[in-house]
This record gives sequence, structure tokens and C-alpha cells, in this order.
Amino acid sequence: MSLQVVVNFAVIDESVDWIVVDKPAPLIVHPANRKPEPTLLGGIEHLLVYEMENGASPAIVNRLDRDTSGLVIVAKHTAAARELGMIFERREVEKEYLAIVTGWPDADEWECDASIIRAGEIGPSPIWVRQIVHPAGKTCHTRFHVETRFKRGEGRFALVRCFPETGRMHQLRVHLAHGGHPILGDKLYSGDGSEYLAWMEKGWTPTLQERLRLPRHALHAARLALPWRDCRVAWQADLPADLVAFIAGRDSAETPELVVWSRHDR
Repeated sequence: MSLQVVVNFAVIDESVDWIVVDKPAPLIVHPANRKPEPTLLGGIEHLLVYEMENGASPAIVNRLDRDTSGLVIVAKHTAAARELGMIFERREVEKEYLAIVTGWPDADEWECDASIIRAGEIGPSPIWVRQIVHPAGKTCHTRFHVETRFKRGEGRFALVRCFPETGRMHQLRVHLAHGGHPILGDKLYSGDGSEYLAWMEKGWTPTLQERLRLPRHALHAARLALPWRDCRVAWQADLPADLVAFIAGRDSAETPELVVWSRHDR
């Protein structure tokens, strides 16, 4: 099965300063160094073409991995980008993610404060972006809460709500894998990273389907809340159809397709 990038996204909320969207997987946020492909930023620029003609300069504030779906806030101009960036830097943002993990965690709630560092800084690593738990790494902290546990023919799984209190690269994915419950479909952290290397070389294959079950990792940015001017704003995004189907015991029959830029009703 060949997996193509979905260029569709839903607008959750909008003001004169920012726009909040629900990004699907596997849509990349920014242009990459590899072959040209559609991006969320390109879609936002297409959506805001009129505003850009009048001085807008869209900037992604919170980045999500290609395979992570969910809420992304985009500043419409430089001043808003600077203000939102400071809010995130001061850790005044409440962030919640939902993840489907392999196995059943023993506890309903737990925390992880294991430090994380890029594997290549400790020793040879064939994957530049891969992070590992190591005492020399940067301090980070995550809280977890089990929403539900369920079974399928492939085994036991759990839906876990994640509360990152720091924002390190791949923090949730590394912490969950470190605790023995990697995120379903995670090519980088379900094992030693060999699935990621195989995917980079050959794309999505039946062998990877059998090992990972999902063509993307089951992580979704479900909630954002932050102070803005004189009030506090908050947004939520429901679990996407592929993750809902997996929890319900179904295999999603939908194959992502390449679609043109689209503007949703706002």
C-alpha cells in the first residue's frame, strides 16, 4: 500500500492574530530537504492569500511531527509570532495529547522525568533524529493518565492521555517507549529504529504493516490552552478516524489520498 500525503486540514478557530488548525497525518508542517511535497504551511499560505497580500506573514508556532495529528497554532504576523513564542517559552501553555500504546500500563497514572538526548551525541547512530534516555540529556517531564484499556486480535493496547510539561523533541514517544509501552505504529521507537530505516528505504510494506499495525504513529495533539491578551483560550480536536477505528477493533478502510488545497468553513 502506498501512502500519500493528505493536504486537507480543518480550521478550528481564527482571530486577527492567529489561526488554529487540526493537522492530519502524514502531512508535514514545513518544507523538508527531500523531494518537494505539500506542507501545512503551504496550505495555510494558500488559505490566507488575501491576508498575505495585506501584510500577513504566517508562522507555525507549535510544530508537530509528520505522523502526529492534531492542533497547530499559526501566527498571522510577526508580532503575534513573537508573543505566542514567549508564551510557549514561559511554559504557560497547557498541552494534552492522546496516544495509543502497546500493552497495558500497570498504573492508571504515572510520571516520567527521564532526561533525553540525541543518540548521535552519545555514540554512532544511523538515524540523526532518534532520541534516547540518558543522564547527559536535557531535563524533561511528562504526566500520563490511562483513558481506557482494550484488546484486539493483535494483543493488548491502551489509550493514554499525555501531559508534557516540557517540550523536548519526541519527548512523549521516548518516555512511553522507555516505560515499556511504545506508541502504536512508531517507526523510530517501537524497537531499535530498524523499522524507520526500512520505511525510508522501501516505503510502507506488508512487513511493516504486520510489525507496526498502523502506517503512522498513533499520537494526536488533542488540546491546547493558553493566555491571550485579557482571557484564556482553549481548543480541542477529536481523535481522527484511523485511531477511532483501531480502538473500535476495525482496520481503517480509508487510504489517504493526495487532494488539492481546500478551505473549510470557518
